[in-house]
Amino acid sequence: MRIGITFDLKADLPENSGLPDDYQEEYDSPATIEAIAGVLRSLGHDPIWLGDGPEMVRQLLEDPPEFVFNLAEGQGTSRCREARVPAVLELLGIPYTGSDPLTLAATLDKDCARRLVRSHGGIVPRGELFAPNADLEAVRSRSALAYTTIVKPAWEGSSKGIRGKCVVDTPAELADALLERRDQGQPLLAEEFIAGEELTVGVLGNEAPHVLGVLRVVPLKSDAHFVYSLEVKRDYEQHVRYECPARLPEEQLRAVERAALLAYRALGCRDVARLDFRLRDGVPYFLEVNPLPGLNPRTSDLVILARLSGISYERLIASILDEALRRHRLDTKFPPVMT
Repeated sequence: MRIGITFDLKADLPENSGLPDDYQEEYDSPATIEAIAGVLRSLGHDPIWLGDGPEMVRQLLEDPPEFVFNLAEGQGTSRCREARVPAVLELLGIPYTGSDPLTLAATLDKDCARRLVRSHGGIVPRGELFAPNADLEAVRSRSALAYTTIVKPAWEGSSKGIRGKCVVDTPAELADALLERRDQGQPLLAEEFIAGEELTVGVLGNEAPHVLGVLRVVPLKSDAHFVYSLEVKRDYEQHVRYECPARLPEEQLRAVERAALLAYRALGCRDVARLDFRLRDGVPYFLEVNPLPGLNPRTSDLVILARLSGISYERLIASILDEALRRHRLDTKFPPVMT
């Protein structure tokens, strides 16, 4: 089968680009695309690099593949950027891996995802959404904050914008954090900081989705306000260790798995997703979901989770493809990965 791969590659930006240094954090390296292409070749398929943008559209129109393995994150800061490629593929009638445009738009918007999960019975931290032009003096004039707060861009993934002083305790600190992130060009979510275990959950499947594993992110240094920030992720070997299966009491582990499956279904995820939680006093709090999880063969959380669960990179990629092929009622090569 001819399988196109859609993606956005990291580029060498000039020093005077004016863009923040995390602008391309979600984008992939050629090594990641080639690793996926290598797995597809080993399965007997013919992978084609499609990329994203006008050149991708031209290729799709002139010589469409039979199927697409979608990794495209989309350009810019729009909350719908991840939905663009799937929308084009649906317009052209080309089947693809992963979630549909509605899910990709709804999950990139953290506040929208929170509200949808809560409406289905999931537990989310308390939070408040601030417009980019929010009245900071009104924020500073508050007498106190109701809870310790973490400030993050509302329409980003890969921990973009979650760095520096993002956990605050006072109205003045909140106003400063909002001001510092004002150039993100999008709303900012001020969310209750849940002091507890940092967990990420891999889920595969469609009609009967199943948990691939629960990964616990353990800071190497004690920190009451530990944040799995961009700086930590960029140098994770110096800051954290990964545990999978997470060393948690059995009832807590099952609660996290149930919460992940509830959110996966509530948000309409397909084929694969990675969901982030904080666990406090045995209660899993939903933070966000990534229905386009990174697939770097060495550093991506889902890949690390799979590897620690005894699932090779090749089997992970093959399983994601097979879930999508099975959903489209096309030929598959493997039974689903079960844990």
